[in-house]
Amino acid sequence: MNEQVKVVHYDRKERKSANPYPVARFGYENAKKVRAYHASFPEYRETPLANLKALAKRFGVSDILVKDESFRFGLNAFKVLGGSYALGSYIAEQLGKSVGELPYDVITGAAVRERLGNLTFVTATDGNHGRGIAWTANRLKQKSVVYMPRGSAKERLDNIRALGADASITDLNYDDAVRLANENAEKYGWIMVQDTAWEEYEKIPGWIMEGYTTMACEAVEQMKGLKPTHIFLQAGVGAMSGALTGFFADFYKDERPVITIVEPNKADCIYRTAEADDGKLHFVTGDMNTIMAGLACGEPCTIGWNVLHDYADYFVSMPDYIAAEGMRILGNPMEQDPRVISGESGASTMGLVSELLRNPKLGWLKEQIGLNGDSKILCFSTEGDTDRENYRRIVWDGLYPSFQEE
Repeated sequence: MNEQVKVVHYDRKERKSANPYPVARFGYENAKKVRAYHASFPEYRETPLANLKALAKRFGVSDILVKDESFRFGLNAFKVLGGSYALGSYIAEQLGKSVGELPYDVITGAAVRERLGNLTFVTATDGNHGRGIAWTANRLKQKSVVYMPRGSAKERLDNIRALGADASITDLNYDDAVRLANENAEKYGWIMVQDTAWEEYEKIPGWIMEGYTTMACEAVEQMKGLKPTHIFLQAGVGAMSGALTGFFADFYKDERPVITIVEPNKADCIYRTAEADDGKLHFVTGDMNTIMAGLACGEPCTIGWNVLHDYADYFVSMPDYIAAEGMRILGNPMEQDPRVISGESGASTMGLVSELLRNPKLGWLKEQIGLNGDSKILCFSTEGDTDRENYRRIVWDGLYPSFQEE
């Protein structure tokens, strides 16, 4: 295999700016309000923060904590947090209210629907985001249209259709599917709900990013004062990683943990943008043939990148088989550690953590990032086995060899 781990490091001292990108909207105080909105939904339950004590001991670090989003709203992924909050915020704006005035029992009521009329929300997705939009639209008794890129799993398509959405798999890659959704939104008067932000389309992506902070808010409360030294976040367009980086930058201020952003080699638009560091966004085009379907995005979110540029420390582009390694580790826990069923994108960060701590070939990066016996590591498993056939093929059949076998 010719793929390899590639890294860009942004030194904090060199990067320190007199006017860093503002992150208060993603911070703890606002996140508590976002969480209160989510908590009004009957399906809301705080997702587990798995404490992998035995694994941490085996890997020679102090703590490994994994936020398990496979339990989120019964949808097996975190994405519904962003979609539901964006739809709530959009409706609140239309009604001249704050989203805090529209808890679940109000926003789903007949009075709100009568004032709004019939709405159609449209999006592009590899699966998880679209399922969240379809689920929320279904609760609101509104319509949703979902476009999926070629190669999307039929199971993910079926899950979205089961929620009443007009969903289809296109012959386009992810970014072109986004363009199709936007074109039809303009053509038919639909509401575009996408976490990919671009010039003149940042309000809704910003709301989506705020929605993601619920899981960070939960995590810091679940840690009960334990402060991570290192946080690993996966990136597709960079919306989730940007939102959570903003949250932790606001929460810990100048004492924030070392933040590492992880992407697949074949869809590493954030890494390429960080590497170029020329004030422009850099895209990945064509087929992005990676098992990390949720991260197969070629065009960075403008808001997400602005946050990452000013507050993230490392940007890593890595091969697929490292994510597969993370899936196997989380699905086969040591001793009394809890089991985490994590999909290809969800397990990507744990795969990298494993390689950094076990693979001598990456000893240089382990040392540079500062991983040692005192390290307290936090990861977010953003999805469960949303494509069960593929999950079993990777975990059961060991489709991708470990890094050591190259």
